Amino acid sequence: MMPPSKEALEIQKRNFRYVQIDGAGVSISNIAAPFLPVFLTRLGASNFQVGLLTSMPGMTGLLLAIFVGRFLQSRKNIVPWYSVSRFLVILCFALTGVLTLLIPSNYAIFATLAIWAFATLPQTALAVAFSVVMNAVAGPEGRYALLSRRWIIFGFTGAVGTFIVIRVIDLIAFPTNYAAMFLVLSLGGFISFYFSRRIQVPDQMPTPALSKRGSIRESLSAFAALLKKNPAFVSFASKRFVYYSALVLGLPIMPLYLVRDVGATDGDIGAVSMAMSLVMLAGYFAWPRVSNRRGGRFVLLATTFGMILYPAFSALTVRIELIILFAGIAGFFQGGLDLVFFDELMKTVPDDHAATFVAIAQSMQYLSTIFAPLLGTWIAAYVGLAGALWFSAGLRLIGFLLFLKKDA
Repeated sequence: MMPPSKEALEIQKRNFRYVQIDGAGVSISNIAAPFLPVFLTRLGASNFQVGLLTSMPGMTGLLLAIFVGRFLQSRKNIVPWYSVSRFLVILCFALTGVLTLLIPSNYAIFATLAIWAFATLPQTALAVAFSVVMNAVAGPEGRYALLSRRWIIFGFTGAVGTFIVIRVIDLIAFPTNYAAMFLVLSLGGFISFYFSRRIQVPDQMPTPALSKRGSIRESLSAFAALLKKNPAFVSFASKRFVYYSALVLGLPIMPLYLVRDVGATDGDIGAVSMAMSLVMLAGYFAWPRVSNRRGGRFVLLATTFGMILYPAFSALTVRIELIILFAGIAGFFQGGLDLVFFDELMKTVPDDHAATFVAIAQSMQYLSTIFAPLLGTWIAAYVGLAGALWFSAGLRLIGFLLFLKKDA
């Protein structure tokens, strides 16, 4: 095997740099993401509406991910689709801010849900394109290095940005404070768009068997045949489905628990997010080294077990300082989980059908995103928000046990 040419090495070096700068732009905008369900809660949204915010991307993704995967599989280059999709999603933060300033507060809940219902369309394309583009840039040996550096930037930018936001947000009246935050942070989307569109990856090879038009039955038969040839993918994706369901089940519960049971201020909630982001930096430094010494399986088991602790311990207390501590501990394990889930999944994805298999995995993830948040809020109505956090912890334990059992 010939070593890469000087030109190829230079392209790879530029790609790594563009991915990191793109990550910085995205991370600026994503500072606003944890505040979005809090924003709806403070507007007076119901448990169902807050859960809907989390589940809507899953509804669209479940319906469209396979079709998006087939479409992207037939594209010569996916980078433009990745870049534009990301930009459109981030612009939804700006649109949320603008409408918050222009319309009465009693309509803001429905306007915000409508905006993020639209966002689910580019989010679906982005979810598939991201994995394919990052894998093409990193190669089989570079996934931990590329994404750990990218997510270190995410963590650092998120921590600094959240620190600034929580110092300012309580100084301005609601909802103007949230509108201003959404508008300012959405500017990161322009940085992301400019640099992500300059990433260069090899053109995809055509895959006629899946790109040609056919009946739904023929398409399903083609997918079933592909899955049968790749049992490692089926096994890992199924286990990840269970564990991811446990994670997203708790997403609408935690902000509701912080606001209603703990009585946390916006600054307190920001501190929880900042603690998780800061300690996640240490995780992104540490887990690639652990993987080199102990292997990916050890990282997988350690992180899936460690993430059980956050909802379980948080449900035991209403002291915000303890919850901030637990969030920091969770951040360390979350850093490793992000890395190992991506790396282990892409190990099982065949190179000649990357977009298709990523789309299948995303469809399973979207199924979780649909039912798990709504299930969480439904459970909370009967056993309380703390009880729903315990349910999330229990489901994570089941996911851990599935990973613990080796395939035959």
